[in-house]
Amino acid sequence: MRKPLGGLVSILLILAITTISWKSAKITKERNFKNGFSARELLQKYISNIYESAHLQESGLGLEVFNKAVTGFMNLKAGNMVPQTSFILTVVDLAKSSHQKRMWVVDLLDKQLILNTYAAHGHGSGDDMATSFSNKIDSHQSSLGFYITGEVYHGGNGRSLKLDGVDAGFNSNARERAIVVHGADYVGENAIYSIGRLGRSYGCPAVPVNMAEQVINTIKDKTVMFINGNDSRYTSKFLDEEQAANYVFPESSNGNVLASM
Repeated sequence: MRKPLGGLVSILLILAITTISWKSAKITKERNFKNGFSARELLQKYISNIYESAHLQESGLGLEVFNKAVTGFMNLKAGNMVPQTSFILTVVDLAKSSHQKRMWVVDLLDKQLILNTYAAHGHGSGDDMATSFSNKIDSHQSSLGFYITGEVYHGGNGRSLKLDGVDAGFNSNARERAIVVHGADYVGENAIYSIGRLGRSYGCPAVPVNMAEQVINTIKDKTVMFINGNDSRYTSKFLDEEQAANYVFPESSNGNVLASM
């Protein structure tokens, strides 16, 4: 009788452990979605929390643009296109005048603004304001969309950082066009004072020479960059809010590590 009894005890023990684990997972899920918030609503709260904690409104970055940037960031992580350990996000808002510091580098994990500086647009895109954008070779225009930072190299503009555009039709020719981050003496307050605006690049988001090293060292190694601009034609599969929300707050599990941030 001992063997059947021992077997029965083992079965009951397994059932008890399974039940406890299921209840624990269910409670965690219910806590994540308490008060009836959906994953999408929780994502918006999460983005707003970072936006406020990093004082991004005070720095001039609009919430709508930041929302797009974070949404794309999460979708790129969900697709394993950037390392899961990466939390650096760069936003360049070309809807703003070149007089303004329109590049932001944000640490999403620590909820801090690391850098805010000037960034050039392509001379084919406009003068002080960038009004037209292109993915075409030799257009000398800026390209909108999401990028992943590539390798560092030394070229004609000194130490530079290659970019890979991931939005087909909008910035996918970035590498072939040599769209990179580099320092330029036509970017910064001296240029604005001299010519009334920033100088312009061949489409690169060029930064002030004295900021180039810090910018490159901060955003290298496969981090995400989002370049925004006024162009109603721009669309991106990476702006899928539902998919981004389910990555950060998965309804069928105990939650991604980002959900606890």
